Amino acid sequence: MPLHQDLPPLMALRAFEAVARHLSFIKAADELSVTQSAVSHQVQKLEEFLRLRLFVRRTRAIDLTPAGQAYYQQIEPALAAIAAATRQLRGEQPSTLRIGLLASFATLWLAPRLADFNARNPHIHVELLPSVQLANVDGGEVDLAIRYGKGGWPKVLARRFMSETLTPVCSPDVKAKGVKNGPLLMAKSHQPFEWTDWYQHSGIDLSHVPSVMLHDYNIVVESAVAGQGIAMGRQCLIERRLKEGSLVPAFDIPPMHGEIGYWLVTPERPSEAAVQSFSQWLDEKAHA
Repeated sequence: MPLHQDLPPLMALRAFEAVARHLSFIKAADELSVTQSAVSHQVQKLEEFLRLRLFVRRTRAIDLTPAGQAYYQQIEPALAAIAAATRQLRGEQPSTLRIGLLASFATLWLAPRLADFNARNPHIHVELLPSVQLANVDGGEVDLAIRYGKGGWPKVLARRFMSETLTPVCSPDVKAKGVKNGPLLMAKSHQPFEWTDWYQHSGIDLSHVPSVMLHDYNIVVESAVAGQGIAMGRQCLIERRLKEGSLVPAFDIPPMHGEIGYWLVTPERPSEAAVQSFSQWLDEKAHA
């Protein structure tokens, strides 16, 4: 049987892949620079071609059906291989992507996943530039930045790609002895919003508890594991510590979900191809 009879239209595949990766028709439309209705039409066209439903559409969200999930897992590597072959044929020159970020995010979240990006994009050399200070994105010091907070930075484009869940944590020994005396372990921040927001969320006043200011969140985590006090647990970063039991919630109350999260920060001018590739990959990993 001729191969083309089993191949759906490429635009329909591109639309499906983008919607499946973002789980959002709006974000897929923004990425593909088309209207949301055009993306929806292409996905419907693919569903008709396959005679299967690929998405479960709800009022405010969508999910992949089991068939859609299986299809996405099969076509995504194929599309990535086509893109890589195209770059190779074009003779695309290697490029360097400079990323400004906190050392804690680089160590605890990004580094364990970065090999996947490198394998998919061998022509892009990623250079991580960790610093507590905010990298100058608008001035060209870095190509993009990953920042932690609530957004609102001037002269840049910023979008939250991953929200954070917060709850104070400590070692099991510290919790067993009682956490009322602290101390609170804190990382340097331009906006010390974590504990302030958590006080409002929990109603627990720890303003009388002494605090220890540490340089970086990596040090905060290790100090908490060593039984030195109570840290604000960023669950995206300390997932492994919670699973192994070296850190536990300090208080028996629900964690806090709010505006705080991780933001992709790029210049206001149009992004380069390497930045777009990293942005798409980051979304995929954040929603995995």
